[in-house]
Amino acid sequence: MTTAVITGVGAVTPLGVGADVLHRRSVAGQSGVSGGTGYCEDFHPGDHLSRQQLRRTDRFTQLALVAAEEALAQAGWKAGALPYASERIATVIGCGLGGTASFEAQQGVFTTQGDEYVSPFMVPTMMANAAAAHLSMVHGFTGESLCVTSACSSGAQAVGTGMRLLAAGAADAVVVGGAEASTSSLVAAAFRNAGALSPTGRSVPFDRKRDGFLLGEGAGVLVLETAEGAARRGAEVLGSVLGYGATSDAHHLTAPEPGGRHAAAAVVRAMAAAGAAPEDLAYINAHGTGTVLNDRLESDALRLALGAALPAIPVSSSKGALGHLLGAAGAVEAVVTLQALRHATAPPTAGLAEPDERLGPLDLIRTARRLSAPRPGGALLGLSTSFGFGGHNAALVLASPGALKGQD
Repeated sequence: MTTAVITGVGAVTPLGVGADVLHRRSVAGQSGVSGGTGYCEDFHPGDHLSRQQLRRTDRFTQLALVAAEEALAQAGWKAGALPYASERIATVIGCGLGGTASFEAQQGVFTTQGDEYVSPFMVPTMMANAAAAHLSMVHGFTGESLCVTSACSSGAQAVGTGMRLLAAGAADAVVVGGAEASTSSLVAAAFRNAGALSPTGRSVPFDRKRDGFLLGEGAGVLVLETAEGAARRGAEVLGSVLGYGATSDAHHLTAPEPGGRHAAAAVVRAMAAAGAAPEDLAYINAHGTGTVLNDRLESDALRLALGAALPAIPVSSSKGALGHLLGAAGAVEAVVTLQALRHATAPPTAGLAEPDERLGPLDLIRTARRLSAPRPGGALLGLSTSFGFGGHNAALVLASPGALKGQD
């Protein structure tokens, strides 16, 4: 399979605006969760977008546009001077729920003022594919554009879909990622009544006292190109996506399959696609929601997939610092993983105080950890896992720069 190299990354998260801010504050063990929710408090759309864009976009699209701007700038893509023919640039953005803020605002207008006051932009603003559509329009990408909507694995599957488009020769470059801004009281009430949200307002994955996740918002975007294309234009390679695997539990609408067999199979597929052995992994960014059931089943799945190598691989979850970003989670966590590999430093699980020994032997990171490659001089490899309602399982294997040396 054609290896997808990464030439640009961007992020807007509760830790701030920018992928470097995300890494720096994550490594410091800081959390952007406040008052039980991970809001992007440092993000002010009006600082980045035009008045027309503000009127015609939901917050999740605004987050995606700003994250993409950062990623494209880092990749060296200039407005009006695309490095590839526009029809050879694809856009794949994952989103779980779409524009819930727009829907709730217009629902209120409809209820109090009548249907004649409902905005004609409501549907195109709230539709889950709006972020992908706006990115293609703003930047003139006329290749395939689509939204992957598979709950909390949406962002990871968007990255995997982009990788497959490159491998199939359907595009020369793909802008991939995920965006979500579903932190409303209505969405929170639904998750709370489902028993998924932390009643204490403190989400700490893998902790003995964990009691659920907290909602967050954000976006993560990566620019993927073929190695040949990036080399031809002299682009700096930040890393690569070496492998992608995805499966379905075919079990339950919300509960994961007991034992984690199919989640493990997604990891095995990603590792096989990357041509990597479990011992090659320097870091795992786990899905790690912080619910009692999901953390246990993910631990079981990782043990099934990676076997005896698992206890020696450093593991952390980003959700203690960010909250659960739903459809954006997999993409943002891919950015977190890449940054950890690039800088050879992995972030801890924010707030982790009492690692749950009932999860079995795991090297859970409690303070920032320097990473080293299993083989001297080799690239650092990382695994990022994502699991969604409906039984969607996805795994990505990423690598630091240098992973392609010696390869054809």
